[in-house]
Amino acid sequence: MESVKPNVTWDDFTKLDIRTGTIIKAEEFPAARNPSYQLLIDFGALGTRKSSAQITDLYRKEELVGLQIIAVMNFEPKQIANFFSECLVLGIYNERKEVVLLTSQAAVPNGFPVS
Repeated sequence: MESVKPNVTWDDFTKLDIRTGTIIKAEEFPAARNPSYQLLIDFGALGTRKSSAQITDLYRKEELVGLQIIAVMNFEPKQIANFFSECLVLGIYNERKEVVLLTSQAAVPNGFPVS
C-alpha cells in the first residue's frame, strides 16, 4: 500500500511557482539518456522557458505545439546532456509508467499562477 508523503505547511507550498504555459516548439532530444523532447514554452509576460520532458510514449511532438501545460518555474536549471531545462513540466505516471501531462481544463492566460 502506498503512503502519503510527510505533511508540509502552506508556506512550503507557496514557495513553488506553478504556472500555465503553452508549448510553442517541440523537438526530438537524441542526446538525452531516456527518450525525451526539448520543449519551448510561452509563459506570457514571464517570457519563454525551455524544458526537457520524457513524454514520448503518449505524445508526438507535432501534437504538443499549442498545448497549454502546467509547470514549476522556480527550480534551479538542470543540465541534461547539452541542454538546460529551465522549468519542470508536470505530469502523472499512468499504470504503464507513461507520463500524462497536467493541462488546464479551459484556456487561461499564459503565466497565470496555480493556487
